[in-house]
Amino acid sequence: MKQGDIVVLRSGTSSVYGVGEVVGNYSWLHEFSNIDGWDLQHVRRVRWLWKAEDDPKRFDTYALKFGDTTQKIDMSSPVVSWLEELDISEEEFTRPLVSLPRLKRAETPEVQEIAEYLYDKGVSSNSIENLLREFNELQRIAKWYMKSGIRPSESETIAYLIVPLLRALGWTPQRMAIEWNNVDLALFTQLPRNDNSLSIVVEAKKRGASCLSAMSQAQSYAAQKPNCNRLIVTEGIRYGVYVKRETGFALYAYMDLTEFREEYPVYRCHGIQEALWAMTPEWNE
Repeated sequence: MKQGDIVVLRSGTSSVYGVGEVVGNYSWLHEFSNIDGWDLQHVRRVRWLWKAEDDPKRFDTYALKFGDTTQKIDMSSPVVSWLEELDISEEEFTRPLVSLPRLKRAETPEVQEIAEYLYDKGVSSNSIENLLREFNELQRIAKWYMKSGIRPSESETIAYLIVPLLRALGWTPQRMAIEWNNVDLALFTQLPRNDNSLSIVVEAKKRGASCLSAMSQAQSYAAQKPNCNRLIVTEGIRYGVYVKRETGFALYAYMDLTEFREEYPVYRCHGIQEALWAMTPEWNE
């Protein structure tokens, strides 16, 4: 790939969402590590010349090939004919590039910093000590899964990874319900367990799967639950925490228990300290 090349942003083999031009040389950016589990630090800037406004440009199935994420388009493809006829103004080719999100601090927070942050928020010393112990155990389990090649089921992920973390953060069994009314894991502000006391919906995915893609499903479960103000989507190690806003749920914090970070500028959200805080029973804004 080189400057001036045309890039087609596609999904599957028939839908095109954008057309752009490669600008500048290759770069490596730490900010694009761990994008929902993908390491995408190898970067080429692209000036997007055409974007699908509502629906993508659709072609017949297999107009684009299966295979590598980045590959050359077959010159006989109808996509090439469409590109040749695409009307793009000269202004689009000179439009300034959008600024990339950058980390404010390159260093990762230490465990003790996380502990002090939670303590200052009002989390009990007992919960913090349990949490620090649980970090080590969860990291061992995660590494064992990766080394062994085992991808645990959602039920196993909930039992061995998610519930232990939530217990360490102060949630009691009485206020946690597994597979409650089609919700993978429901957390309640108080008893009895019902729609009015439902505080958090937790949607679990298989270990190693995309977790943020589960947000819409979690949101559908939270609909019509008046006091459900948080959603957690996770595959056991990576967690996305969404908070209810006036316009709906928005990504508030993201964390990976194997790689502590204070922020995720690509997502424009907080990192591990705020994620853990937002997952506690005591959380408030």
